[in-house]
Amino acid sequence: MNNNEKYWYAFAKLTKTASAFVNRVYEHFGSIELAWHAEAYDLWRIEGLQERQIKGFLSERPNINPDECYEYIKERNIDFIHLEDERYPYLLRHIDNPPTGLFMLGDLSVCNLERTLAVVGSRRASENSKKNLRNILSGFANTDICIVSGLAEGIDTVAHKAAVDNNIKTIAVIGGGFDRLYPKSNIKLFNDIINGRGAVLTEYWPDVDAISWHFPVRNRIVSGLSKGVLVAEAALKSGAMITGKLALEQNRELMCMPGLISNPNTEGIYSLLKNGATMVTKTDDILDALGWQVQTKNTEKKNNFSNFSEEEQLILDFISKDALTMDELILKTNLNIDNLMVILTKLELDGVISQTTGEKYIMAV
Repeated sequence: MNNNEKYWYAFAKLTKTASAFVNRVYEHFGSIELAWHAEAYDLWRIEGLQERQIKGFLSERPNINPDECYEYIKERNIDFIHLEDERYPYLLRHIDNPPTGLFMLGDLSVCNLERTLAVVGSRRASENSKKNLRNILSGFANTDICIVSGLAEGIDTVAHKAAVDNNIKTIAVIGGGFDRLYPKSNIKLFNDIINGRGAVLTEYWPDVDAISWHFPVRNRIVSGLSKGVLVAEAALKSGAMITGKLALEQNRELMCMPGLISNPNTEGIYSLLKNGATMVTKTDDILDALGWQVQTKNTEKKNNFSNFSEEEQLILDFISKDALTMDELILKTNLNIDNLMVILTKLELDGVISQTTGEKYIMAV
């Protein structure tokens, strides 16, 4: 730890001041340590600070010990990326009001931050939209695309699961601390992501609840991390619409997936489309809009099955092309279930394949 780092952790512990305050104070003093120890009269002289922000900081600071903050996070094996950290994502650093720091579980370094696609939409998404989104994202299977979303119910969940099931990386940005994961139904998905599939990020201390106003604030990070934003389903007044507007403010490519016009959750979609958003009905629409030429990950390695038995080669050949369930593998390989289970178990123990949240088998990363 350098002498300054603990003060980034201390600022992250504050609950009465937001990143805009910390960024402004840090910019003014040019040192996070000086910013933390600033006297009241110095703070009042900084242009752009609000009275409530200053009073909130001065009231909380005496109760926060920077050394204890640092030790607490390190003991929890939680990583922390702040504005002076070279790992801080370039795109996010240059948005208006970037998060001062981000707590992280998982590994951001495995994600290609030049191929980031944010996917947002309704928590009560229709089955039609979920199905269409899964089909579109499956077109990125085994590539270096990284899906960014918010780990909420509905479209967010479909987006992250599609990433996991199709062997692509994903970043989840949550609206509370790691000890207050919301929704609880996504705990398994949360664990899948941090165990080799990407990273989960939050700007909130571990014990902070995921309260309602955190989510629209969180949305600036989702879009800020991304080259483009795909809105899969959205009502006129919704968090997804907020993210869509943030995407335009941040000069990101805004795309929309059309849905049934009789569905109220598509009103926002058609509003954005009328105002110039790109329509997406297939995977190639996204690639064209973003000007991407994606690369399949480790293709040569994954297709070199010469050291495996004939039956193992057969199974791996199918799995290397698509994530498949047990039933799908039975149909494709014509192997009996007992023999297939033995082979799959062996390949999984050897680290060649792994199983996803949707009980599909994929090539291990």
